[in-house]
Amino acid sequence: MTFEQLNQILDGDQKQCDWRQTSGGGWIQKSARVECEENIRDDAQVFGNAQVSGNAQVSGNAQVFGNARVFGNARMSGGTWAFGNARMFGNARMSGGAWVSGDAQVFGNARVFGNARVFGGAWETSPLFIQGTRFSLTNCKPGFIQIGCECHSFSEWTRVGLAIARQNDFSQAQIKEYRAYIRLFKQTGK
Repeated sequence: MTFEQLNQILDGDQKQCDWRQTSGGGWIQKSARVECEENIRDDAQVFGNAQVSGNAQVSGNAQVFGNARVFGNARMSGGTWAFGNARMFGNARMSGGAWVSGDAQVFGNARVFGNARVFGGAWETSPLFIQGTRFSLTNCKPGFIQIGCECHSFSEWTRVGLAIARQNDFSQAQIKEYRAYIRLFKQTGK
């Protein structure tokens, strides 16, 4: 990726002198802190007050920004984002188009992938993620399920789920399917 392409991705307000390209092909903004630049690969970007350290690797089109920290042996790849005050460490892995944000902590051997959105709380193991027939479901923070772009507590889904399903033209079979998923999240989710 050229600087001009990077500038287009980031809304065109960047100055080239504020960025440097790594030997691995990634981009680091001057304000960001990266311990081992060769671990920022492909077209990955680290910017804002973000930090990447230890043996952590960021590759593909992954982005680390805001006050996010990626360290230890954590790996981000694909179109993933870590932002806000998010922390990824240990042997955590993130791939696909997943996001980790807010005050979320993903660590240990946790895996976040697909279109999962994780925010708030700490995750030592992978949060429950299901790809349904219409929308994906994620145990996005303790006690909550995100279905598509709707995020509600376990008990709120029991109250408002049918109305949301009808607003989205769910069939009876899909309503039954998603009720089963919500029960599963209540039983096994964090």
